[in-house]
Amino acid sequence: MTNQHLVIMAGGIGSRFWPLSDEKTPKQFLDILGTGRTLIQLTLARFEGIVPIENVWVVTSQDFVATVREQLPQVQPSHILAEPQRRNTAPCICYASWRIKKENPRANIVVVPSDHIIADIPAFQACLTGAMEFSAETDAIVTLGIRPTHPETGFGYIKADLSYSSSRLHGIFRVDEFTEKPDTERAEAFVKSGNYLWNSGIFIWNVSTIINAFRVYCPNISQAFEGLMPVYGTDSEAEAVKEVYAQLEPISVDYAILEKAEEVFVCPANFPWSDLGTWSALRGQLPTDAYGNAAVGAPTDFHETRHSIVHTESIKRVVVQGLDGYIVAEKNGILLICKLSEEQRIRLFH
Repeated sequence: MTNQHLVIMAGGIGSRFWPLSDEKTPKQFLDILGTGRTLIQLTLARFEGIVPIENVWVVTSQDFVATVREQLPQVQPSHILAEPQRRNTAPCICYASWRIKKENPRANIVVVPSDHIIADIPAFQACLTGAMEFSAETDAIVTLGIRPTHPETGFGYIKADLSYSSSRLHGIFRVDEFTEKPDTERAEAFVKSGNYLWNSGIFIWNVSTIINAFRVYCPNISQAFEGLMPVYGTDSEAEAVKEVYAQLEPISVDYAILEKAEEVFVCPANFPWSDLGTWSALRGQLPTDAYGNAAVGAPTDFHETRHSIVHTESIKRVVVQGLDGYIVAEKNGILLICKLSEEQRIRLFH
């Protein structure tokens, strides 16, 4: 396990869960499920026994470094990498990869978002272990693909020939193409075909593979972070990284690398997964009553109410009557009542 490394990407704003989350407190730092642990704490916990704690890295905004240290005190402070600006996932991953390479040129890396929900941890760990074994022995880029349960339009999709797996490891398949969020008609066709998986945003590769991919497909990003090798781990790192980020354009690792690289594989996964991008997705992860209602926080009495979610922090009791498909959320004196079907408009309210 000495070469196994974990990178947690924790720089997102997550304003969709307002008033619970905002630019000062993104959702990854909230106990949004009411479990007593925040999403980023749950993310780290599912890697216990897979990656040594001394090999865990977190990439986050400069504004959230103190929060990460508070919530993940077991992570080495030098392994909390601060991004001076938001530049999407490609610069984030390239920075972390070069930083890890300086400490361990033989590192095998798994990169994960900080705000996803995975219910079956043993199944997740089994899938991940196989993928990491594969990436350690090959020049492959591996992603975890989630078998779709419905034609979701909010996720990206991965197309693969699932009838023929890798000769090196059963259960790993070559990727044919990546597709961004489709419309309903295309999503229905994807699910019906049986050859499409949801893109989980979880990536596995050895450090040489990903760095070589950046050198080939994004030489400007690669050169920028390679040039900082002498200052990584020194007092000059923060200022040097700030100068580099100011010169880079935002780009996702999907566009920058995955859609161009040749040796890209997917490990289909059957464990329950959610990127927790909407209130609807959150309701789907919570226990519900016989009428589809879920509540986190104060004791809640539902009367003549269906398919709704209540999330409160500072009130003693909630009584809801006559709602169908609503969000009721309270934090810091702000109360939101909104139709679940209209939740995309929440960003306009604050």
